[in-house]
Amino acid sequence: MIVDIQKATLNGADLVEIRLDSLATFNPSQDLNTFIQYQHSLPFLFTYRPTWEGGKYDGDENQRLDALRLAMELGADYIDIELKVAHQFYDSIRGKTFNKTKVIVSSHNYQQTPSVEDLGDLVARIQATGADIVKIATTAVEITDVARMFQIMVHSQVPFIGLVMGDRGLISRVLCAKFGGYLTFGTLESGIVSAPGQPTLKDLLDLYNFRQVGPETKVYGIIGKPVSHSKSPILFNKAFKTVGFDGVFVFLLVDDLANFLRTYSSTDFVGFSVTIPHKETALKCCDEVDPVAKSIGAVNCVVRRPTDGKLIGYNTDYVGAINAIEDGLRGKHDSSGTAISPLAGKLFVVIGAGGAGKALAYGAKEKGARIVIANRTYDRARELADVIGGDALALSDLDSFHPEDGMILANTTSIGMQPKVDETPISKHALKFYSLVFDAVYTPKMTRLLKEAEESGATIVKGLEMFIGQAYEQYEKYTGLPECILILEAGWGAALLAFVVLTS
Repeated sequence: MIVDIQKATLNGADLVEIRLDSLATFNPSQDLNTFIQYQHSLPFLFTYRPTWEGGKYDGDENQRLDALRLAMELGADYIDIELKVAHQFYDSIRGKTFNKTKVIVSSHNYQQTPSVEDLGDLVARIQATGADIVKIATTAVEITDVARMFQIMVHSQVPFIGLVMGDRGLISRVLCAKFGGYLTFGTLESGIVSAPGQPTLKDLLDLYNFRQVGPETKVYGIIGKPVSHSKSPILFNKAFKTVGFDGVFVFLLVDDLANFLRTYSSTDFVGFSVTIPHKETALKCCDEVDPVAKSIGAVNCVVRRPTDGKLIGYNTDYVGAINAIEDGLRGKHDSSGTAISPLAGKLFVVIGAGGAGKALAYGAKEKGARIVIANRTYDRARELADVIGGDALALSDLDSFHPEDGMILANTTSIGMQPKVDETPISKHALKFYSLVFDAVYTPKMTRLLKEAEESGATIVKGLEMFIGQAYEQYEKYTGLPECILILEAGWGAALLAFVVLTS
């Protein structure tokens, strides 16, 4: 435990929570004295959580409360007492003076997040105990639950810690300073958490630039399900920090896109990157849609117009992907000096009929390619092919589809994405008919599809190249700062280096 305290200090923590209920052995008089000696480096919060409130202590209740009283007598900076026993605890210390110790009275709900009215009543009940600091932790069933906690937090008249547990509640931890929260919790190591959904201290400070987040910070994010694989927060947060832009880019695990956009309608929530499976739904949720996105039938970038709060939808997928594919073809067959795209006349096979598939099919068609859509559901492939002007086939027939040599293959599905890295949409023997293979998946960087394509002699284009290309487009739309493009180059380079290190 002492080693962890030292590590937290070195890693930039402002306060250390000592979870007494997590200690393998605990002798209150001896161990508390030892801990208090280290308080000169950082303030300590002593928590002794019982099993009935989600902790690990299942012993005598009086002994538990005695230990917390002893922590106060020894000069602890903070202790945490559960609301259920707060009145009993305060009765036991009535008449005693503890000038140094601040008491956090907490309530934990591991099933849901109550209504705003019920949360407000809970705050009042906790305040009535005499708490110095109010702490409420609830559980996010949907990401929109967090908005209710933000509403309570921003209007609180007392020091307030409001956390929403679980992956869908992550933004409550990252954005608490924006909405007036007293503090947030981070863990030293990923996976070793005191509550579900807790980020690491390193991510809070280095990824989200937590110390720079304040009331005026603009919020951006990547919307998807799943979403934790995305490297967009690394890229955008590094760029924001490099150019001194007051914004933070977060993961947004969203189940119902329309409900999410209705709930987070404040102009503080400025822009969103949209990924699987919400790109087509995003088109319907926007107030206005760029003509290209409308033609494609999918939106991957949503920006809130500051003048009226309306949502504007764009599609930047095809720009990054098509440019990367053209560059790959030019590298193999130099066509510099000509305005004709190297895709002109090529048979371009798109795997997937979702938002990304539509974008690539549209972009390739605009460049003069002949389009074939392959999809698990043939009817969806046929529908997109009819709109674009191309042919369709079932994905199961792709292995036997080779009408000519030198075709282009573009996978726009999640097949092969972590954790299912052994999957591939096409057998290796069929790849010999393709001169270039592109995979939109970028985690891992080198998918099974790309490895086998390279072994078969095809030029490969990684999803990372599409990712970077579309991110440039989105950055300009988010910030409105095209004049910072030279500075941005440095930011992207540093962020890309971090990305490469993390995914190697």
